[in-house]
Amino acid sequence: MSRIGRKPVAVPANVKVSIAERTVHVEGPKGKLSFEHRPEISVAYDEAKRSVDVKRQDDERLSRSLHGLTRSLVANMVQGVAEGYTKKLEIVGVGYQAQLKKANTVALQVGYANQVVLEAPPGVSVAVPDPTHITITGADKQAVGQFAAVVRKVRPPEPYKGKGIRYEGEAVRRKAGKAFGSK
Repeated sequence: MSRIGRKPVAVPANVKVSIAERTVHVEGPKGKLSFEHRPEISVAYDEAKRSVDVKRQDDERLSRSLHGLTRSLVANMVQGVAEGYTKKLEIVGVGYQAQLKKANTVALQVGYANQVVLEAPPGVSVAVPDPTHITITGADKQAVGQFAAVVRKVRPPEPYKGKGIRYEGEAVRRKAGKAFGSK
């Protein structure tokens, strides 16, 4: 039995959960999210305990794999609308910087001839506290992580000097350059 799937999802007091057919709707102070689960899984909300229970119909391989996944997705939705998710990126390199063009549009100068302008998807907000840091926030964990990956992919950190866009705290493997000198 799935250990993660068996655990009920605790719902905070400021979050509302409703289930219609196969769609789970979660609403909280940070926004609204909805998710349609697979027919192999059943999701029930207990108003008295303020928890969401995820059950599977049988022990087929597909049902077992979807059991923990569905529970994790519902838990991420509940946490997202209650507290939100944040990804922080840092830019390393001489002259490399970011600036906010307009609301949720970031312009990156990272060594190309032109600026790279990226617009955040709906539900995701971007802040640039200083030219070398980018903060991406939102209620949807997948959307926040996806946009952070898109921004990082513009100029991933290179192994020789470490220049590029990286997640805050990310360890970049460094390589030794060419060795000069006599043999």
